[in-house]
Amino acid sequence: MSAKEHRFRHTAMAAPFEVIVPEGGELQYAQQASSAVFEEIDLIEKALSRFLESSDVSQINHLAADEWARVGHHTIACLKAAAELYARTGGEFDVTVGPLMAYWRNKDRSPRQPSAEELAEARSRVGMDLLEIDESEHRVRVKKEGVSVDLGGIGKGYAVDCAAAILKEWEISSALINGGTSTALALDAPPGEAGWMVGVGGTNQDPEGGGRIALYHKALSGSGSDARGRHIMDPRTGAPVRDKVAAWALCPSATMADALSTAFMVMPLAAIEAYCTKYPDASAMVAFEEDGQTRRRNFGVWDLVDG
Repeated sequence: MSAKEHRFRHTAMAAPFEVIVPEGGELQYAQQASSAVFEEIDLIEKALSRFLESSDVSQINHLAADEWARVGHHTIACLKAAAELYARTGGEFDVTVGPLMAYWRNKDRSPRQPSAEELAEARSRVGMDLLEIDESEHRVRVKKEGVSVDLGGIGKGYAVDCAAAILKEWEISSALINGGTSTALALDAPPGEAGWMVGVGGTNQDPEGGGRIALYHKALSGSGSDARGRHIMDPRTGAPVRDKVAAWALCPSATMADALSTAFMVMPLAAIEAYCTKYPDASAMVAFEEDGQTRRRNFGVWDLVDG
């Protein structure tokens, strides 16, 4: 821990969450505020996790066609955000790709090659147009049996935004909130600083690449994998992403940053550029392999301190 900050950690959603506040305020008060944050994140996990049988998402995933499930406000809010980005990206970000992912894995989670018939069957159960969200009644309906929702690409970011709202209720204005190792949201900068220093652009293939930014009233999120993004599914092709190493998104909302970093793994570079032009509060950084080297393309505004 730095002498200039207090760190509070908690594990949820199979990831470490962290609240960092500048030293100077009352430590016990900051601990209590962080405890309130972590309690809320635990509640969000209970609603959004597809691994918990009692969760809202599990209820949705067991629905028959045209059957409704009553869900909580966190589930409605997260699904609405996912639906918004689904529309903005023309379906490139889709939380219903579960049926496709299932066919690309054996029961022991080792990779397999699905048949064309299997992919066609899975794709018939993919698409957020197969979900109906009734916000007024707090309920969700599936239009076809076998639709499967997975909020892993947006849920941590949503939890980080909720954490920020709680800190503001506690009148803690300066903080950095980390959701796992992939998403960070900055409130006010620490005293005397331009922002919270965070790294961006480093990959397993090129850990020294990228640089750092002074994060201030914005969220940064990254997506990628050792297997060149193969845990991320392209809804257009029905296949795992293979042409990118990693992607990062910078925007005001942690929910959108989390989802956009996944979407930018899927979207062609021209589509990413068009998105950042249409929505100038979003910036993208994409790493890909070319001629045996890891290269990067930036879209939007990146005020890199170094790199």
